[in-house]
Amino acid sequence: RNERAFAGLGMDARLRLGATQAATLYTFLRRPLHAFLTTALPDAKMSTPVQDGKSPNALTKRVTHVVLDLDGTLIDTERIVEEVSKILLSRYGKQWDGRGLEKRLGKQLLEVATALVQDYGLPCMPEEFLEASKPLLEERWSHTERLPGASRLIKHFHDHGIPLALASNSPKKNILSKLKYQPDWAKAFTAIIGGDEVKEGKPSPEIFIEAAKKLNAEPQSCLVLEDSPPGVEAGKAAGMQVVAVPSLPNKTARPLYSSADCILSSLLELRPELWGLPPFKDWICNALPIDPWYVGGPVVKGFGRGSKVLGIPTANLPTVAFSNILCHQVCGIYLGWAGLSTKGVFKMVMSVGWNPYFNNLEKTVEPWLLHDFSDDFYGEELRLIVVGYIRPEANFKSLDALVERIHEDGHIAKAALDVLPYSAYQTDPYLTTPLPHDLMSLTQ
Repeated sequence: RNERAFAGLGMDARLRLGATQAATLYTFLRRPLHAFLTTALPDAKMSTPVQDGKSPNALTKRVTHVVLDLDGTLIDTERIVEEVSKILLSRYGKQWDGRGLEKRLGKQLLEVATALVQDYGLPCMPEEFLEASKPLLEERWSHTERLPGASRLIKHFHDHGIPLALASNSPKKNILSKLKYQPDWAKAFTAIIGGDEVKEGKPSPEIFIEAAKKLNAEPQSCLVLEDSPPGVEAGKAAGMQVVAVPSLPNKTARPLYSSADCILSSLLELRPELWGLPPFKDWICNALPIDPWYVGGPVVKGFGRGSKVLGIPTANLPTVAFSNILCHQVCGIYLGWAGLSTKGVFKMVMSVGWNPYFNNLEKTVEPWLLHDFSDDFYGEELRLIVVGYIRPEANFKSLDALVERIHEDGHIAKAALDVLPYSAYQTDPYLTTPLPHDLMSLTQ
C-alpha cells in the first residue's frame, strides 16, 4: 500500500522532491509496517541511525565540555605496543601470544611493563623492560593509525566550539610525540594532561578532575570518551558522564564497562545530541559516507547459510585476502559497489564482524550483491569498494528479525547508492581492473 502511495505521487511531486528525497522516501515507505509506525520520517539529506548498546533513550544530563582519552580511543597504539613487545620478548626467548590485555589496557607504562614481566616470567625488572621499550616505541609512533570516527569527532566538536581536553595515562612527552603525527588535532584541545602530571593515574579520578579544572568546567558538565575499564572507572569516580568504546571486544569483558552511561562499538555510533551537544549532520540517505576501502579476491564457498538459512545469497571472499584491512575496520553494516569480472558492476550491502546471531569464531566480510543471478559464480574475480556505513553490528532475538533487518539494510543501500557521494564510485576503475594473480590463487 505504501509503495502504491509513492507511485501515486505524480511526476510533478516527484520532481519537487528531487532524486535524493524521492529515493529516501521510497526506501522508507517500503519498510515493514511496525518499523514505519515506530520510526520518525528521516531527513532526506541528513539522517542518523538508532544507537544500539547501553545508551540513554533521551537527553538525561546536558554537558558542555568533552574529555577524550587518546590510546585505544582515538588512535590504535595497541598494535604498536604488541609489535615492540614481540621484539623484546624474543630477546628473552619468549613468544608473544597477547595474554593479559585486560591487565594492561588503560594503565600507565610502568604498570604495563610490570604486567608483561610477570605474565611472561621475564628475568628482568619492569623498569629495565620499560627503558628498553622507549626508543622502539618512539620510532614507531609515526605509523600509528587513527581509529574510525576519531577525526570526524574531533573536527565536529572543534568546529562547534565545544571545549576539548585530552587526558591520557601516557606521559605528557609521549602524548605530544603521538600528536606530532596528527597535526590537525593538536589545535582542537584546550588542555592536554598526561599521566605523569598527576599523583595517580586512572582508575584514580585525579586526571579527569584536573582536566575539568583546566577547562574551567564542573565535572558533571563533562562527557568522557574512554576505551578501557580503568578509564571508565576514573571518569565515573570524577562525577562525569562516560561513554565507553571498549578495546576489549569479547563478551566476557562486557561487565568491566558496566558503570559507563553508554557503551558503543565505535565512535561512528556516537550521537552527541543525546548529551545536549550539536548533532552530526553528515549522514546522507541513512548512511554515513566514509573514506573508501578496497578488497578483492576469488569468490569462495562460505558458511552455507546465506541462501539456505537466510534466503539471501552472499558472495564470500577468502579471509586472507583482506585480513590486514579487516582488523582495522569497525564491525557493522556497510554499502558499496561490487565488480564481477564477467557480469558487471552491482550495488552491494555487506556485514563486517562476528555475526553474533551465528556466533562466528572469526571476523568475516559477507557481501550481498543486490541483484538476482541465475547461477553461481564461485571462483570468479570479485572486487569491492566500500563507501558508506549503515549501522553497527547487532544480535537478534529471532531468525525472522535478522532477515527482516538484512532486507531493510538492502533497501537503504539501494537508495543511497543512487546518490552522491556514493554513486560516484560506480565507475571507479578498480571495479573492472583484473586482480593480481597471487590474489586470485588464494583459498579460504
